[in-house]
Amino acid sequence: MILVDTSVLIDYFKGAENTQTKKFHQVLESNIPFGISCLVYMEVLQGSQSDKDLRLLKQYLDTQSFYELKNGRESYAEAARMYLELRKKGVTVKSTVDCLIARVALENELFLLHNDADFDRIAKHFPLKIWNVEV
Repeated sequence: MILVDTSVLIDYFKGAENTQTKKFHQVLESNIPFGISCLVYMEVLQGSQSDKDLRLLKQYLDTQSFYELKNGRESYAEAARMYLELRKKGVTVKSTVDCLIARVALENELFLLHNDADFDRIAKHFPLKIWNVEV
């Protein structure tokens, strides 16, 4: 099962053709189970350009499977710990939200499909599984 990140969905909705959107097309065409997190939901919706866009995006996203953090506050503490451990190693993650999205993938044992270098940096130091299927 796959967690799809905001970075892929935004490119997909814009009609961008890159390796990650091709992988997402492959996921869709192959009926591979996938979903999003509430954080991805929020990030995609906040990128809306109009009320109509927001309504259409919400209508589509509301039909998707949602994956949540499983351990309440402790999940947030683990995301903060992840950020701290990376910083100690000299690794900069630009967005704390990315640490939370990574926690969702880790806690639900999901592969992450993304187009954001932060996740590659995280995966070098934590057991984050990246969806790396050839297209």
